[in-house]
Amino acid sequence: MPKRAIVSDRLPPPSGHFAPAIVAEAKGRLVFVSGMLAKGPDGAIVGRGDIVAQTRQVCENLKAALEAAGGTLEDVCRVDVYVRNMEHFAAIHEVRRAYFPGTPPASTMVEVSKFTTPDALIEISAIAVLP
Repeated sequence: MPKRAIVSDRLPPPSGHFAPAIVAEAKGRLVFVSGMLAKGPDGAIVGRGDIVAQTRQVCENLKAALEAAGGTLEDVCRVDVYVRNMEHFAAIHEVRRAYFPGTPPASTMVEVSKFTTPDALIEISAIAVLP
């Protein structure tokens, strides 16, 4: 489903790899992806202590969920990102650029104190519009 970033000279520029707002046709199917941790298919955390490895695994999990629903990461219009350390902001966005090379999704990132798995450093949920 084609999406378009909304930009305005009345808005500040994004501080990372995301769009201030996204518009997408709502004729398709909506996919709501639950928060994904950096768990591999065996359920174990991938990349203990490594925010880059964990962000990649989370993006791979998002990609797998969307493909199972019949879509791709390009269909993602919004992500919510939860991190244990906001100092990882730049590294997380570097990985996101590789997974969202086209129009990036709208995004919120917040620092949290705990996840359901103690070794988790990042969790991302997503909303996608599929054709």
